Amino acid sequence: MNEKPISHDEIFNQLDEYQAMDCHYSEGRILGSMCTEAHPIAKEAFFKFIDSNLGDPGLFKGTKLLEDKVLNMIGSFLSIENPVGHMVTGGTEANIMAIRAARNLARDNKGIKKGEFIVPKSAHFSFKKAADMLDLELIRVDLDEDYRINPKCVEENINENTVAIVGIAGTTELGMIDPIEDLSKIATQNDVHLHVDAAFGGFSIPFLKERGYDLPNFDFSLEGVRSITVDPHKMGLSPIPSGGILFRDQSYLDAMSVDSPYLTIKNQSTIVGTRLGASAAATYAVMSYLGKEGYANNAIEALEKTHFLAENLKELGYELVVEPKLNIVAFNHPYLETFELAQLLEERNWKISCSSYPKAIRVILMNHIKKEHLIELLKDLDEINKSV
Repeated sequence: MNEKPISHDEIFNQLDEYQAMDCHYSEGRILGSMCTEAHPIAKEAFFKFIDSNLGDPGLFKGTKLLEDKVLNMIGSFLSIENPVGHMVTGGTEANIMAIRAARNLARDNKGIKKGEFIVPKSAHFSFKKAADMLDLELIRVDLDEDYRINPKCVEENINENTVAIVGIAGTTELGMIDPIEDLSKIATQNDVHLHVDAAFGGFSIPFLKERGYDLPNFDFSLEGVRSITVDPHKMGLSPIPSGGILFRDQSYLDAMSVDSPYLTIKNQSTIVGTRLGASAAATYAVMSYLGKEGYANNAIEALEKTHFLAENLKELGYELVVEPKLNIVAFNHPYLETFELAQLLEERNWKISCSSYPKAIRVILMNHIKKEHLIELLKDLDEINKSV
């Protein structure tokens, strides 16, 4: 720390220098991010509530009402009225909360002491964190030919120590949607908690289905689904950090509750204590502003860009890993190794991401990527192809 204070102008000159080192969504070069620039109205609402703390909701009753309204708004397109849950930092925290609730209930109701839970090999790395933090064994099961969880493998791995099954609605690497209906039947038959990680797909699949797209069910309309992760700071266009965890009923929050005697509420079920109320306000603002129609249009526009990229890649001779279901395109060059292609793209200032299973270049068609950016990307890919 400096001995003497620094002036406002000097501080912000320094901040400008540091910010100039960052990548910016508006440049259209960030191809591998599931986050994007927040909607302007969400930014405005975020700063209006920057000092509110949902960790002590009795002091911020209006902000708490906004959180409740957001949960009900999300529940309205996930087939549940009056869901319980919280706005959290993101999908990682939400997934850990879901597994924690499942573990605690299994421990209390079934006497399971050393539990385990089942995830697909496509599951987000947050479940590794959950297993480590909660002292659970992580069982990773095989995928089918479309890179979705194989229900038969789930059945084969269920035993008396299973506390939860996880399905994904919009996998991180490929955007695939697991057969949640099959998982729901398995979970119901075995009295096991089914958690759906819809961090990416939660703000697009329901609206696409309403517009006639043939996508599978994944939400609380399925009996076995007990909790759902959904991230407003992804396709919901809310600022970071804006995550959401929804449970079917209060018992799941109660299973995680600890005493908080010096706060305005006397128990707390979230992982963190202090929670930013600005995220709830921002999410409320953007959801109210866009409505279902706005989110449907956003999801359709993203899919149109997805199909544009996919078709042009095939014309250039590149190979798709799968036909896209959501707004992610994973592809490879027929001769170059994935890391070689990635390096060539990086040299052309594209900020790309590679999937690990299978190995592929991964492009996520978020709002900040426009058609003109894709045309430029395809031009570079064509030059790479010709050079090979």
